[in-house]
Amino acid sequence: MSVIWVILGLLLLVVGGEFLVRSSVALSFKLKLSKLVIGMTVVAFATSAPELLVSLQAALDGSSDISLGNVIGSNIANIGLVLGITAVISPLLVDKDFYRLNWPMMMLMSVLLYVFLKNDDYLSLMEGVLFIVMLTIFLVVLIKDSRRKTKVNLDEVDDSLKETSNFKIILWLLIGAAALYFGSEWLVKGAKDLASAVGVSEYAISVTVIAIGTSVPELAASVIAALKKEKAISLGNLIGSNIFNIASVLGLTAIIKPIAVNPNTPEILSTNIFWMIGFAAVLIPLVFIPKRYELGRLKGFLLFGAYLIFIYYAVV
Repeated sequence: MSVIWVILGLLLLVVGGEFLVRSSVALSFKLKLSKLVIGMTVVAFATSAPELLVSLQAALDGSSDISLGNVIGSNIANIGLVLGITAVISPLLVDKDFYRLNWPMMMLMSVLLYVFLKNDDYLSLMEGVLFIVMLTIFLVVLIKDSRRKTKVNLDEVDDSLKETSNFKIILWLLIGAAALYFGSEWLVKGAKDLASAVGVSEYAISVTVIAIGTSVPELAASVIAALKKEKAISLGNLIGSNIFNIASVLGLTAIIKPIAVNPNTPEILSTNIFWMIGFAAVLIPLVFIPKRYELGRLKGFLLFGAYLIFIYYAVV
């Protein structure tokens, strides 16, 4: 039964996330926000909603392992699984914004998370506030930088949503909110039961099963774009997702309910967070060696292979 709860929870999170994105974008058009701002803030926040609800639900239930495992595992999955498979299907071109702005911010957030947790085994309200402030500054810089460019890819913002009626927006918001609420509740419940049934920690389940599940939308979108040979697949989008996971998901969760590191799962700080930092750090040499500004199939296989090794050690 625990597996059914996990599957139902993941399905509801995907459905809820989709409805929330559509309603948020439609509402943003009504509020006369520019397409650029919608793409970089509204869509980004809405697509982080499943991770946020899962982490918040877990923290409120006293399962901080799931909160941390969800984010750490999702960040590893975004690079090892999503980016790895996407590069295997179709080599990716990397623009300069990756190492000039996005990558340094992801590394800073990742290292700061480690420092905050290592300091006192706790992510406090003030540390959560600091993450949100840093994210806000980053978004302002990103938007100003993008406005100076003549070409910005905003394919994820559907222009047809401009014509959405107020009734539809409210209905989509309600459906999205309900699906995210019940999806997160069922997923956390299923994860706890599954961990107990197979004899592993809640953290091991969250850093693997839940993390992969909440990364499915990114994986599906990236693979479809790669199969269509669309060069719009942006390494920046995946990096942005990792930044949002730490800053908005853990930041907002810590503000509502501070997150404590469970002493029974020392691998959070002794092993897995270094996997997350390592996957982030290795992108720089991969981007520049041997062929500059390209992630080809071999590099994709390396990332995916490293991810399989991580999964093996996470559950054994």
